[in-house]
Amino acid sequence: MRISKFLLAAAMRNSRVLLAATVLFFISASANVQLQRNDSERQLFEALNRERAAQGLSALQWDDVLFKAARRHALRMANLNMLEHQLPNESNLEGRLAEAGARFSVIAENIAVGASPQIIHAGWMDSPGHRRNILDPRLTSVGIAAVHGPGGLFAVQDFSQIVPELSVEQQEQKVVSLLAAMGFHSASATEEARRTCRSDAGLAEGAAKSMMRFEVFDLSKLPEDIEKKIRSGPYSKAAVGACRANVAPGFSHYRIAVLFF
Repeated sequence: MRISKFLLAAAMRNSRVLLAATVLFFISASANVQLQRNDSERQLFEALNRERAAQGLSALQWDDVLFKAARRHALRMANLNMLEHQLPNESNLEGRLAEAGARFSVIAENIAVGASPQIIHAGWMDSPGHRRNILDPRLTSVGIAAVHGPGGLFAVQDFSQIVPELSVEQQEQKVVSLLAAMGFHSASATEEARRTCRSDAGLAEGAAKSMMRFEVFDLSKLPEDIEKKIRSGPYSKAAVGACRANVAPGFSHYRIAVLFF
């Protein structure tokens, strides 16, 4: 985890905004959260997507799970009048997002306290670390909270690249389709492929000539090194097996084994 925190002197309106950003990459309170956006939250959401549009980036989608995590953290900060990514007796960022029910492969967070949404957004954009989070092309979703406290408006942006929750069968079908596009026919060895997926000891019993095991969070394409290896092999049929990947709570990706015949 990388955390940067500093006090930024904002020129406009003779105000100051206190900022902090954290980014986590992979290889969400006791207070009741009202899941209804307020004006400040809407303004911050619209402002960040204007920045992304200006850079030719896709808009971030609003995510209620991330919003719940962000609102809980903003309320805690406002109640304690503290600006921190991890408050006393609170989980760290990945823990907070996981507790709220998020599943992700990449996460990031910006926090700040300032006089208004406009000042907070300008402060974020003037800071390299916060700006980088807002304009990160890998991120797909965001939840934003803004809560008034003794020190001003406490704001939280929780970002993620969401990993869709797919069944084992859905995961397998996606990889089967990718292999079919490369000319492979399906072999009737799904259970053997699943056993191989669950094992770290190599190829499970059976008639397969070779196998590959890989972990990804995007099943829209095969990893480049996997594609190269497939093209170099004299195989015509393949069986695909998916299984649960062992990752920290919240972080999510897919574990796949492919048997070649």
